[in-house]
Amino acid sequence: MALAIAVVIVLALVVIVLLARRSRTPAAPPVPRDPFAPGGYTAGDPRYLKAGDMVDYLGERLFVRGSLRLAEGDYRWSEHFVDAMNGTSAGRRWISVEAEVDLEVVMWHEYRGAVPLLPGQPTITVDGVTYHHKEHGTAGYLSEGTTGLPPTGRVEYVDYEGPDGRGLAFEHFLNEPGLDARGQGRWEASLGERVPPGTLTIYPGGGA
Repeated sequence: MALAIAVVIVLALVVIVLLARRSRTPAAPPVPRDPFAPGGYTAGDPRYLKAGDMVDYLGERLFVRGSLRLAEGDYRWSEHFVDAMNGTSAGRRWISVEAEVDLEVVMWHEYRGAVPLLPGQPTITVDGVTYHHKEHGTAGYLSEGTTGLPPTGRVEYVDYEGPDGRGLAFEHFLNEPGLDARGQGRWEASLGERVPPGTLTIYPGGGA
């Protein structure tokens, strides 16, 4: 009996010593994080946006109605068409997501100026902002949800770069209804602004 009591006392002392040591162990420092990594961008990863998701951007809530998954050679990116929850019409808008090196998220809206814009010049000035030609190419796409486009197709694009994360983009979709005699659609011009980290929150829709 005395031996059993002694064993219990010894075990209790061991537990007390271990707890005392743990309380004196300093907390591990926080792990360094890349502020531009996808996880630091949003509550949710923009690379996995899809039709049915909802996003909150600068206090406005938008539904993702459809997505284009684009590819040119080994390069991949996506465009997500969004509508405001309150039903207001601000023209067509979409969110582009590129992750070639760093994650880049841009909010785009269609250009609705009185003077039509066409690509081709080295620089284009819109509302006092000058954009410089960046790249020109043709990509294949897969369409998901509601985009107004066939399930698959090709698009020619011309991108211009402006100051402070601004962009001017031109697209025309090939082999779609209402083409001209050469099988080409009209150029669609859009103005974009880079989405700063921490300003976009993603609420996954069904099937997440």
